[in-house]
Amino acid sequence: MVSPLDAKLGRDLWRMKGQALAIAVVVALGVLMLVMMDGLVNSLTETRDAYYERYRLAEVFAPLKRAPDRVLDYLRAIPGVAAAEGRVTGGALIDLPGLAVPARAEAISLPAHGPPRLNAVHLARGRLLDPTRPDEILLLEGFATAHGLEPGDRIAATMNGARRDFRIAGLVEAPEFLFSAPPGELMPDDSRFAVIWVNHSALAAAYDMDGAFNEALLSLTRGAETRAVLRAADRILEPYGGLGAYGLEDQVSNRFITEEIAGLVVTSHVVPPVFLAVAAFLLNIVVSRMIRAEREQIGLLKAFGYASFEVGLHYFKFIMAIAVGGAVLGCLFGVIGGRSLATVYQIYYKFPFLVFRVDPAAFVTGVAASVLAAAAGGLLVLRGVFTLTPAVAMRAAAPADYSRSAAMGGILRTLLDQPSRMVLRRIAREPLRTLLAVMGIAAGMAISVAMVNVTAAFDITVERNFTLVDRSDVTLAFIEPLPDRVIHDLRRIAGVIEVEPFRSVPAVLRNGPRSYRGGISGLVAEPRLNRAVGADLAPLPIREDGVLLGSALAELLGVAPGDRLEIEVREGRRPVIEVTVAGVAETLIGSPAYMRIEALNRALKEPGRVSGAWLRIDAAQSGEIFRRLRGMPAVAGVTVATEARAALEKVMDSGAGAVRYLMTAIAAVITFGIVYNSARIAFAERARDLASLRAIGFTRAEAAFVLLGELAVIILLALPIGAVLGYFMGEAVSAGFSTDLYRVPALFVPEGYGAAGAAVILAGAVSGWLVKRDVDRLDLVATLKARE
Repeated sequence: MVSPLDAKLGRDLWRMKGQALAIAVVVALGVLMLVMMDGLVNSLTETRDAYYERYRLAEVFAPLKRAPDRVLDYLRAIPGVAAAEGRVTGGALIDLPGLAVPARAEAISLPAHGPPRLNAVHLARGRLLDPTRPDEILLLEGFATAHGLEPGDRIAATMNGARRDFRIAGLVEAPEFLFSAPPGELMPDDSRFAVIWVNHSALAAAYDMDGAFNEALLSLTRGAETRAVLRAADRILEPYGGLGAYGLEDQVSNRFITEEIAGLVVTSHVVPPVFLAVAAFLLNIVVSRMIRAEREQIGLLKAFGYASFEVGLHYFKFIMAIAVGGAVLGCLFGVIGGRSLATVYQIYYKFPFLVFRVDPAAFVTGVAASVLAAAAGGLLVLRGVFTLTPAVAMRAAAPADYSRSAAMGGILRTLLDQPSRMVLRRIAREPLRTLLAVMGIAAGMAISVAMVNVTAAFDITVERNFTLVDRSDVTLAFIEPLPDRVIHDLRRIAGVIEVEPFRSVPAVLRNGPRSYRGGISGLVAEPRLNRAVGADLAPLPIREDGVLLGSALAELLGVAPGDRLEIEVREGRRPVIEVTVAGVAETLIGSPAYMRIEALNRALKEPGRVSGAWLRIDAAQSGEIFRRLRGMPAVAGVTVATEARAALEKVMDSGAGAVRYLMTAIAAVITFGIVYNSARIAFAERARDLASLRAIGFTRAEAAFVLLGELAVIILLALPIGAVLGYFMGEAVSAGFSTDLYRVPALFVPEGYGAAGAAVILAGAVSGWLVKRDVDRLDLVATLKARE
């Protein structure tokens, strides 16, 4: 049998269903963010790990020039090595109809009999290679999809300077190419980079590797020390032109997705707590005011013999119904949202399957935070009310003494009409209540400012990179470093306006125990087409006496200008040099390190060598220029700036970048919920006062103005506070979105503040219109009648 108090609870929830639902939605959104981000992080981590294990991704990669197959026995004998396998890899160019320049590709050998022991592939469509058909290949599915290729189609690829025709046997995915970017580039682009797998004997013949390999793959036993294995592998492969073994943590694809997951982890630690804190703050305000408004009902219940504990439990149930309902709703939609986003990541990273899991601790944390916030808001108020006797509690609270406060001066009396003076008196006479309302709306605006600024910062990062840093039209990469006279040959091509050389070498940068596997870019003294910029975005000269580090790299290595840095070059003679950090450049994309090209060549003992060049060209003659470049056998790849920009925008609009749109939408909903609840609370508190004003002759518009004028003033006070809070909140959110691949700066974007402010004002206008309808429909008799 339902008790009278429980029946009253149901009636109260139905009577306040609009406001209760609005509060529950705000709570739900905070919990949704927590559960969704937790599910997303867990899903990506577990899917990646399961994919790696199922397809036996190697834990150590060891590229080299050329070694006989017998060297693999020495590698297998290294303590901690479980398996070792050699393969042939090489660069290739694929020419397809409709491509202005050939697409770059990486060719990888597969054993003739049976699947590889390490780095297996997942067959998506078609069939595996026939060992008797040397002209068959497997093609990375992303590239095939981008160009409409299917099993059975034929393509032409240039390998080692020779053109070869192949038939596509099947389309595959591979764990080592979750992230597939052309060599030397950071941005994945399925349309410009392909991976092809060829029978080992056919590829070995193409690259003069019969009976040899140029990359070793190692898997490790449980508990093996990776660094010791790397050192041993380097010692064995050094006579064969070893380029430096590296672990899975430095493998390009794994490094990218690991950085993505790390960024999501930071975001999940920063953003959801902010949403939950705002939701909890709003819930405290709402519940506290609601219980004060129920003071007379509490006295009546006590007069009928209900104990203070029973009455308190009744109101506590009311609070919990809203909080738990919102939390459960948030958990449900958090799982749905997390699964949906994980599916987006599955497509983006080309996982063949998805392992989705939400940590139960996320549900517990979300529900507990909601319950504790609601309890804190209610119990503090109930404690004071329950000390009253029934007779005192049933009477309205004695009005506060305002005789010596908030008096309106003669000028204000002259300038303001009576409803305006009433608005200002209420604000001035209850400063704490006004402050809480202002801070609640300001917190909502701060979330909107942070998310709008972050969204704008993504776009600004792209714009700055391709207008301030990389101002070239074309990037040219050579198969091997060439004499710098090739620059003069490029300048003679009709339509080439400007040419700027660069030298790029792989390297490991070390500062004590800290290290980073990346590369050094050798630039001219005052580069024009690809520049380093300072914090003020002004170009920085490349000094002769040191290395210039990107801000992200300097932070990772823990160095500042004037510090010494050790650089182990992983190319050519592999010198180890010690240089001074000459300065720190503002990082936009990647973690670059710059040296003067002459100084880098001297350190390598290879004067006058270039790895490639940046070109500025006449767009009207681009077709002929690309035709000339395609005919140069030394060219490993051509990157067009417009295509690179499109690839970067795709990266930033997918994956973690897509999360920002969802967060912006949630921030907008929470902002509206805060403003609407503030209006509803004010109406609930002042319904009797508004009815009294109507009874003494105020029009509906004047009565509504008394209520909504107060809301308007509170919103105007909240706007500057929200703007300031939004800037600092934006810094935290920007740090969460930044990765090793790109940095999202915390910027002051006037348009972002304007958009967030407009959103708050619009929310106030819509909320005011909804509440005004209730003011106009007030039943004066029922509202003014004494409650019994």
